[in-house]
Amino acid sequence: MPPSGKERKSAPAVTATGHISDLPDQMLHHVLSFLPVQVAAQTCVLARRWRHLWKSTTGLRIVGLQVQDLRKFMNHLLVLRGRTHLDTVEIKFDRYDDDDDDDDVRYVNLWTRFALMWKVRVLTLHILIGNIVSQHLVTLDLHSVALPKAFLDFARCPQLVNLKIDDCFINVNKISSCSLKHLSITGCRSDLDFRVLVSAPGLVSLELEDFIGITPLLEDMALLEAACVNLSDRCKDVCLNYDSGVFCGAKDNTCKNCVPISDNCSSDCVLLGGISRAKHLKLISEIGKPIFTRDLKHCPKFSKLKTLLLNEYWCEAPDLDPLACIMKNSPVLEKLTLQLFSKGPNHEMEMKGSYRSMEGPSAISEHLKIVEVKCNVVDKRILKVLRFLSALNMRFSFQ
Repeated sequence: MPPSGKERKSAPAVTATGHISDLPDQMLHHVLSFLPVQVAAQTCVLARRWRHLWKSTTGLRIVGLQVQDLRKFMNHLLVLRGRTHLDTVEIKFDRYDDDDDDDDVRYVNLWTRFALMWKVRVLTLHILIGNIVSQHLVTLDLHSVALPKAFLDFARCPQLVNLKIDDCFINVNKISSCSLKHLSITGCRSDLDFRVLVSAPGLVSLELEDFIGITPLLEDMALLEAACVNLSDRCKDVCLNYDSGVFCGAKDNTCKNCVPISDNCSSDCVLLGGISRAKHLKLISEIGKPIFTRDLKHCPKFSKLKTLLLNEYWCEAPDLDPLACIMKNSPVLEKLTLQLFSKGPNHEMEMKGSYRSMEGPSAISEHLKIVEVKCNVVDKRILKVLRFLSALNMRFSFQ
């Protein structure tokens, strides 16, 4: 005989029988939240106990082949579902009807408004919707959608902490949030002829990778702890007169890419000024992209930087000036990792250097204790870097 409601409340998480039905309601609601909504609803036929559980799940996964397949079902769900708060909502469809696209968006907007009304905390979207207004939303994940102007102004989402934008078309002037702590922009594209401004003064972590278009402009992030910036070969900032690690830095019309003509911010730096207060940095760039080298000419101080990872971009110039410059301007740097001509994570060669401070020049941090050089083969390019570091009293051993 199944336990009564009173006995169930006081029972342990799983009884000796080990049946899933013996789990408390709260746990079953959580389990059902991982299922597509139509599958979660079908559990009502399992037993009397399950008849109404789906109505109070802590999450909704509104997923399917196309929007029209779920319209009637979702209309019933919105009426029958309990008014309990939601932890998570995901909306994703594999295909849209081109002739019915406006209706698709209208329905998704409706479902999203209900999710926000039910105080959803984590929202994942794979389809375009209208602006989001929520006093409760904490995490927003956007995947493979075109973001219209003004969409990424989150002034009306005061609790938003985590924002992930992946494989999206960004057609906005500004990404703005005062509450945001963690921001990830990966594989996104912009066709704008000016820089998208990122204004998030409370940011603690930043990931900016494989941005297709003109590199976004970062405002000052005073609380930043860690940042990873990777400028891929699809970055449109290219020195037109690049030659073997040397950027022209032209201020005339021969190369407009090296010096910005009309950025929408008064900052002299595009990237490094905004992230200069971070404690941990990973700075990667394809050869021929002038952004980092251009920023270094304005000599931002990395006053809190403790760990730094760089790739071969920083060692391409004949005199290794970019590498020397960032080391000189990192007074408390403790660990430097150079990942040269090797994508990793496995590298054929790894060399670890230790700093001998007794003869240490003042040009680098006296706190620098570890330098790692990772590569596939020790060739002339690597030897040039090793000679440079050896001149700074670094002694290396092979791993």
